[in-house]
Amino acid sequence: MNHQDFLVEIGAEELPPKALRQLADAFAEGIRQRLEKAQLSFSDLTWYAAPRRLAVHVSGLAEKQPDLEVEKRGPALQAAFDAAGAPTKACEGFARSCGTTPDKLEKLETDKGVWLVFRSKQSGAPTTGLLPAIVEESLAALPIPKRMRWGARRTEFVRPVHWIIMLFGEKVIDCEILGLKAGNTTLGHRFHHPAPIEIATPANYKEALKAGYVMADFEERIALIRQQVEAIAKQTSGVAVIDEALLEEVASLNEWPTALMGRFEDRFLEVPAEALISTMKGNQKYFHVVDTEGRMLPYFITVANIESKDPQQVIDGNERVIRPRLSDAAFFFSTDKKRTLASRLEDLKPIVFQQQLGTVYDKAIRVGKLAAKIAAKIDSNPEWAQRAGELSKTDLATEMVMEFPELQGTMGRYYAAIDGEPEEVSLAQEEQYLPRFAGDQLPTTLTGCAVSLADKLDTIVGIFGINQPPTGAKDPFGLRRAALGVLRILVEKKLDLDLAECVQWAQELHGDLPAENLETAVVDYMLDRFRAWYEEAGVPTEVFLSVLARRPTKPVEFDQRVLAVAEFLKLDAAQALAAANKRVSNILSKEQVEISAESANPELFTEEAEKNLFRALQEKSESTRPFIEQRNFTQALQQLAELKDVIDLFFDKVMVMVDDPAIRSNRMTLLASLRHVFLQVADISLLQNKA
Repeated sequence: MNHQDFLVEIGAEELPPKALRQLADAFAEGIRQRLEKAQLSFSDLTWYAAPRRLAVHVSGLAEKQPDLEVEKRGPALQAAFDAAGAPTKACEGFARSCGTTPDKLEKLETDKGVWLVFRSKQSGAPTTGLLPAIVEESLAALPIPKRMRWGARRTEFVRPVHWIIMLFGEKVIDCEILGLKAGNTTLGHRFHHPAPIEIATPANYKEALKAGYVMADFEERIALIRQQVEAIAKQTSGVAVIDEALLEEVASLNEWPTALMGRFEDRFLEVPAEALISTMKGNQKYFHVVDTEGRMLPYFITVANIESKDPQQVIDGNERVIRPRLSDAAFFFSTDKKRTLASRLEDLKPIVFQQQLGTVYDKAIRVGKLAAKIAAKIDSNPEWAQRAGELSKTDLATEMVMEFPELQGTMGRYYAAIDGEPEEVSLAQEEQYLPRFAGDQLPTTLTGCAVSLADKLDTIVGIFGINQPPTGAKDPFGLRRAALGVLRILVEKKLDLDLAECVQWAQELHGDLPAENLETAVVDYMLDRFRAWYEEAGVPTEVFLSVLARRPTKPVEFDQRVLAVAEFLKLDAAQALAAANKRVSNILSKEQVEISAESANPELFTEEAEKNLFRALQEKSESTRPFIEQRNFTQALQQLAELKDVIDLFFDKVMVMVDDPAIRSNRMTLLASLRHVFLQVADISLLQNKA
């Protein structure tokens, strides 16, 4: 079968830079999936993306689909012909449906009899006839939240489209995509090469565009920008700080990137570096430069989409643009310092946190009180925690944070330090928001931990309390992230707090909330967040479920139990003990026997196997007690694993459901105590057949 290269390019007005990679990935994947579905073989598929184009190059694409052998089964042979050998109506009808006659039908022998079949060959469709639909379907499936219309056309895309390339080998595919006639002509750089560029073959696409001052390869542009930025920073004896998200956005804004370095006045370095970086990154897409010790230098690096003959003019223009922005930041900082954070607490009263939960001022007061309770429990300073909690939202009323919302917490840390607050109180202003996302750092101080926990618990309890828990993909208050943040702080910082107690405190501070069984609902919700945590860590789900069944409400203890059960599952005896526990659980539930540590009566034993189990349980109950008390659950389970043989012997030799009610009841009590010793750690019956 012959093969050709295929190229599709969508030429448009500047595409959304933050979505460019996602659009290109999705476009390429959509074409890949549809080619595979159409059984069109190819050797490789590559995507290209630049500000004004999305393209996919498919190498070695088959010129047509493979021919298919079609087999259609008809009636059984005995029903297809009568006694005289003439075709029956069933046989004639089947032949007509296949476009043939009865005499051309074949026989198929199976173990269930002989059947008539019709075999034919279906020729594969030419690739050129299939590609337009494949491309159109892939474009329609792109993740575009809001599509645009332009001119008098009814076609829609993320941006107005101006040209289309559909090239198979050297031939243009005769079709219309997004209302435009496909061709083999593209456009080069908007300024360096605005003239049309003819693409002779798909393989020539990348180099032809490069001659037109367009670097179509997205990863190549990223690498070039990184190299240029790092090299130019060395001229200052500094180091460029390259934020990967910013780097990708800059690569999405430039077809022919050229890095240039500008300078700003040293006086701006008196402003917190985060504020300078925020305005440079967010507004101007600049990279900043630091010295070898991480201190900010008065330089910035911009990436121009043009190779200027007089680059100094470009630099001067950027310096003129950044100066007033940095001046604004300096003015905000100077203005904010004239008032203390404490004086801004009253400014929070008009700001609504949530209609049913009060203002941001109300939340800050609650967070302060809750943080103090938490601090007392974790041997921290309750006064610092309360102070930090009350000040935690005051920087929202500052000029700097109103201009740069992403600096909330960060500016609070600076302003608290300027106000002379204790260092932990200052740090807690920023650490209250940690962790912001999965894998983010945790608070470094106990005061920061207390305020972060209090802030998150206040929100979770409040929103659950007004009956607005997350549903499906909707989580407007970020409760899932907050719950995981609470768990991470408690587990990774080894803070032995009880979630149930913390939720009670938060509920009391909120006052009357309409939700019923609030404490149970919140604790269950938070514990269930452990599921994804352990899945990501590679812990089997059944291990998590075995611990969840016991519902320990201290996350540190929950984690200790999970790790212990995960180790237990590796033991040779684990599956047999899980099966035995499942069997015991079934017997007790059918007889409605309550599980307890109550001992059976040795005088009622009639079998040696039950006597042995009784003695073994007593011994293990004693030997594991200190491990359970010390929460050394791993060692406790290793001790209990030694019960395997005596348990197996019991079930081999002893009939539990005997006629004598006293003996039966005594054996039930023995099984209940067996179940109890394992349930002190987890419900290992849920591990059965889950090796």
